[in-house]
Amino acid sequence: MAGPLNALNRALSNVLARAVLRGIDTASKCQMLEISMPGGEGKSDIEHLEPYGFTSAALSGAEAVAAYFDGDRSHGVVLVVADRRYRLKGLKGGEVAIYDDEAKSVTLTRAGIVVDGGGKLITLKNAPKARFEMDIEATGNITDNCDSDGVSMDQMRVTYNGHKHKENGDGGGTTDATLQQMGGS
Repeated sequence: MAGPLNALNRALSNVLARAVLRGIDTASKCQMLEISMPGGEGKSDIEHLEPYGFTSAALSGAEAVAAYFDGDRSHGVVLVVADRRYRLKGLKGGEVAIYDDEAKSVTLTRAGIVVDGGGKLITLKNAPKARFEMDIEATGNITDNCDSDGVSMDQMRVTYNGHKHKENGDGGGTTDATLQQMGGS
């Protein structure tokens, strides 16, 4: 009786396996991975089934869970890839985040949404416009037409506050700087 039970136990233990990512090919329709498993067993060209609408190119050394249907290790799939080296820590219950290895993240917190560029440029593109249905605050400068001859809001305030022009009334001289100054800087 021990023989059939041992065979069943071995087949079940071959269904799921922990693995370490060794390589990745993101060019195919289904991402293909190279993994190593306990005991030095390696597999290449194993499919990584990703959730619809989400994809990533995990780094070598990330951890994975591979599934082998019927315990047959000739054709398996990787169900999940995680990397504890870069995982965000300290999230509160119900919070969600996406992140990478360079400290960039988008976190849906209990207080709101936090986008952290990790010190890198954040680019919004391929939309006719951006619409904000709320007040906008900035701790840095806002620049208009930044790719051409644009100026910052601060530069506009300086120009407006110091501007003078020919008087349009009877005096014929030059006006003083405006009495109604723009706030800001």
